[in-house]
Amino acid sequence: MLQSLTSRAELAAPALQESCEVIDAIRYKAGFLPEVELTYEPDIQALWVTIRPELKPVFTLQLLDSLVKIQTAIASLWGAPDQYRRAPVRFLAFRGEGPFFTLGGDLDFYLDCLAKNDRAALAEYARLSTEGAIWNSNGLNGLVVTLATIHAKAIGGGIDAPRSCNVMIAEEQASFVYPEIKFNHFPITAVAILSRRMGQRAAEEMLLSGEEMSASEFMTAGGLDAVVPTGTGEAWIRKYCADALPSHAARTALFSAFNRRSGDLREELGYLGQIWTDCMLRLTPSAISKLQRIAQTQDRMLSRVYQRHLAAV
Repeated sequence: MLQSLTSRAELAAPALQESCEVIDAIRYKAGFLPEVELTYEPDIQALWVTIRPELKPVFTLQLLDSLVKIQTAIASLWGAPDQYRRAPVRFLAFRGEGPFFTLGGDLDFYLDCLAKNDRAALAEYARLSTEGAIWNSNGLNGLVVTLATIHAKAIGGGIDAPRSCNVMIAEEQASFVYPEIKFNHFPITAVAILSRRMGQRAAEEMLLSGEEMSASEFMTAGGLDAVVPTGTGEAWIRKYCADALPSHAARTALFSAFNRRSGDLREELGYLGQIWTDCMLRLTPSAISKLQRIAQTQDRMLSRVYQRHLAAV
């Protein structure tokens, strides 16, 4: 029995060492990475990025910055054409945790910027949002397949980051809604990202209605690649990676080709980021007051939900 346990430990040690080396290389290149956790699975050559916003489950400026730094670091380390064969990361997968996947954009940050009339900070938020979506869409310039699994409710602009991935799935209890239209606002990257997947008409209906969709409804509208049973999203991603590993080069080439055929995403998102910033700064006092009430409602809702969640745990 002792010999068997020793053998298992000896087999696991190289994989653990490789995992640490890959993560350490990315962290060294990227620098400080708040609000995320990195996990590497060498058997499927997949890097998991778990999003962990510290105060609210929203896409904070710090979270957006961490995601872009991770993407940039991987491309910088192994993105050169002669580095492909030795690149340890073939799949970049995103996941969340807790009772929500995301509540979308950081309303508290928006309100702070509006109080200071801080165009530069809003523009930087828009830039990071668009940059992350571009990296996801092009698979880090054809180096990886990007994937995301949604385990719970996803709201507003926070849907766009995972949907910009090459593959996005959701567990059956997840739901999706863009409520921004109800407070005279719109999500930065949604028009471009959703239109590429669902078509312009379906994307327009979802963004203008502000109505919530179940995972199956979002799938039917063209927003998802698969709906899977509760608790199986990560297992689905792992199986996809294992099955796709032998055809990885062809898959990245095809995703890159389809991404290019859809048009110049960088130019489109640059325009969207600019008009989003302008739209935010044009909000009337009554619209800002409504935004403040929504942020306060979020706080109360989160307090109740997390109390129930902790009690259940």
